[in-house]
Amino acid sequence: MTKTARPKTDEKAADGAGRTNVTFMPGAVPPTRRKRRSRAWIWLPVIAILAGAGYYGWKAYAPAETTTAIITQPVVRGDIENAVTAVGTLEAVKSVDAGAQVSGQLKALRVAIGDTVTKDQLLAEIDPATIENRMEINRAELANLQAQLVSKKAQLEFKQANIARQQSLVAGNAAARQALDQAVADLAAAEADVNATEAQIRKQQATLAGDQVDLGYTKIYAPMAGTVIANPVKEGQTLNAVQSAPTIVTIADLSTMTVRAEVSEADVGRLTVGMEAYFTLLGQPGKRFTGKLRQIEPSPTVENNVVLYNALFDVPNTDGELMMSMSAQVFFVQAAARDVLIVPAGAVTTKRAEGGGKPTTEVTVVTASGAQDVRAVETGIRNRVSVEVKSGLAEGDKVIVSAGGGNGSGSGRSSGRGMRMPPMF
Repeated sequence: MTKTARPKTDEKAADGAGRTNVTFMPGAVPPTRRKRRSRAWIWLPVIAILAGAGYYGWKAYAPAETTTAIITQPVVRGDIENAVTAVGTLEAVKSVDAGAQVSGQLKALRVAIGDTVTKDQLLAEIDPATIENRMEINRAELANLQAQLVSKKAQLEFKQANIARQQSLVAGNAAARQALDQAVADLAAAEADVNATEAQIRKQQATLAGDQVDLGYTKIYAPMAGTVIANPVKEGQTLNAVQSAPTIVTIADLSTMTVRAEVSEADVGRLTVGMEAYFTLLGQPGKRFTGKLRQIEPSPTVENNVVLYNALFDVPNTDGELMMSMSAQVFFVQAAARDVLIVPAGAVTTKRAEGGGKPTTEVTVVTASGAQDVRAVETGIRNRVSVEVKSGLAEGDKVIVSAGGGNGSGSGRSSGRGMRMPPMF
C-alpha cells in the first residue's frame, strides 16, 4: 500500500508579530535560491563575449615578432657593360630638297613618296607656256636689233666714204674745211650707233639665253639618287618662285642612317668621338644596331631649362628596316666585358681602409652549411645593376643581396595599425 507524502505543516499559529505558518514540500527548492541561479546563467554569455573580444584584440595589436629574411642570388656568368644612355631619333645621313626655280603651274608629277629614283631622273614638269611666249618676244626683239645693226653699219660705211671724198676736196681747195669736219663728226656718230646696237643685241641675246635656262627649269630632275620621302605640293598647283624656291620633293639616301641622340650635360663629358654606340628600336627591343660616335655638336638645345647635346653616329641600313624619325634607345658603351662572373650591385660593399689605404671590396657568401662567410673580391666593370667579379668568387656561389625584417602574416596586420580600429563584434 503506497503512502502519499503529505506536506508538513507548522502547527504553530501566527503570533502577534505577524509570523505565519510555513508548509515545506519534500525536494522543493526555496523560491529565493531559484532566482539567484537564473541570474548567474544570464552573465555567462556576456563574459564569454568579452573574453573573445579581448583575445581578438590581443592578437590584432600584439607586437609582431621580427625575423631576418635573407635574399641570396647565385654568381652567374654573362656579359656586362657600362654605358651612357640617351634617347634619339633616326634621320637620313644625306637628303636634299628638289625645288622649282621658276613660277608656273605644276603640270606633271612623275614620282610619289617612297619611290626610289636615280640621279638626273625626271621628277616633275612645270607648264612652260609663259616662258615660251616670253622667249618668242625676245627672239623678235633680237631680230629687230640685228636689222637695225645692218642699217647702222650701212650708214657707217657711207660716212667713211664721205670722209674720203671731203679729204680729197679739201686737199684740192674744192671744199671748205668745215665740210670735212662735219664728215668726221658724222662718222663718229655712225660708229657710236653701230656699237650701241651691237650692245643691245648682246643684251637681248643674254636675255634670250636666260629664257632658255628658265625653260630648262620647267623640268625638275633628281639631284641625287635616293628615296622620295616628302612631297609637299600636288599636281596642278601653281608655284611662286619669286621670293623662295618651293620644294617639289625631298630625296634622302636611306642606305645609311644617322642617329641623333640627345645627351644631358651631366653625361656628355663621358663621351668621346670614336667610342662604340648602339641602339634598339621600340618594335625590336632585342636587336642591336651598332656604330661609332661620329660627332658631338658643340651647340646645345635647351628644353624646359634642360641642356641637351646632340651626339651623332651612323649605321648601315642595307635591309631598309630603319625609317625616318624612328625613336631609338641609345647606348654609348664606355666599357664592356663578355662571359665574366657577375653579381648584383647590392651584394658588393666597399670599405675604406684606415690611414688612407686602398679600400677593400667585400661580399657575403652563404656556404653549403648555411653559415655566412665574408670574402674580399676584386671587381671590374660596374653599372647600376651588376658588378663584374674578377677574383674571390666562383660560379654558383650564393651571395647575400639584402636582408630585411618581417614574418609574413604579422607584417600585413601591423601595417594597418593606427589607420583604423578593426571591428570587435
